[in-house]
Amino acid sequence: MDNIFEKLYLRRVERIFTELEEANSELNDMIGLENGVVHLGTTTTRLLPNFISAFLTQYPHVNIRLLQVPSKGVQHHLENGEIDFCIFSPPLHQPGICCNPLLTEDIYLAVPAKHPFANRDQIDLSDVANDKFISLTADYVFRDLTIEFCNRSGFTPNIAFECNDAEVIFDMVKLGLGTAFIPAHWWKENNINSPVKLKIKEPVCQRVIGLTWVETRYLSTVAKTFRTFATDYFDSW
Repeated sequence: MDNIFEKLYLRRVERIFTELEEANSELNDMIGLENGVVHLGTTTTRLLPNFISAFLTQYPHVNIRLLQVPSKGVQHHLENGEIDFCIFSPPLHQPGICCNPLLTEDIYLAVPAKHPFANRDQIDLSDVANDKFISLTADYVFRDLTIEFCNRSGFTPNIAFECNDAEVIFDMVKLGLGTAFIPAHWWKENNINSPVKLKIKEPVCQRVIGLTWVETRYLSTVAKTFRTFATDYFDSW
């Protein structure tokens, strides 16, 4: 019983601090404070350097505080007020959560240079049903998505190695230890000494990346500016 009372008490204390933070943001907006802070969570850090650089070039007095969050903990961080926004895939569809899709990107297969299909431009996913796969760990929603792609193609992937580091995944593929699903923006940063890139013809393998926030939470002027900038930036990406 004491544990239940303690949880209820802590929940109310968290709400009080959230209210105080929002009140402070409102007051800062009212007095025209130029400097502002955006608390940004993300599960896709590799997508952000150029975007954040472009934003800070235009708004140099704004501070960005970036928190890398696990895919399956995004809603918790948003609802607790730890972050204003999260750049996340797939978009959350939950009551009280808003999501603005930023971009739809293709997902490719990375195979070693000596793979039997390395001389092709594109393949059906079912062609690699017997391959060993290198995958992100289970706390990434991207892993669930790629398993779903495989299931749609009639097989369950044999995941021989898993980690949460994109560079390691690239290196493992190059060493001939397996096949991996790689989102389009990863290739933009790894176009030198990369594995062989194959387009997946069937099924269509894509994901949507969105900007997510809590509908009822107060957003400062700088946060609203950030949201508009993000939408415009990725529209032309």
